[in-house]
Amino acid sequence: MSGPNGDPNFSIDDGIIDDEDEFSEEGNTEYAAINTMLDQINSCLDDLEERNDSLNDKLHELLESNRQARQEFRVQLRTTTPPGEEQLSPDKYSPTTEGEKGEEGA
Repeated sequence: MSGPNGDPNFSIDDGIIDDEDEFSEEGNTEYAAINTMLDQINSCLDDLEERNDSLNDKLHELLESNRQARQEFRVQLRTTTPPGEEQLSPDKYSPTTEGEKGEEGA
């Protein structure tokens, strides 16, 4: 029956807490399997992060190299074009940074 506050009366001997041994054996196996899977996922994510960082670094190096090559090409065009001849303009699809725009006007 219920207690004075309407709470059910349970004694410790009702078998509610006695299932701990059964749960811990099965539970430990399941937790170990889940833990192993999470470790594998974490390892894969770490590997992907390293690859992403490496690709990002290589991309930045390539962009900087291309920027320097374009700048050197523009300087070479300015110095090798004889006066009176039309100078080739940079490709209109080639993006220029604000720093490069300022250098062209100098």
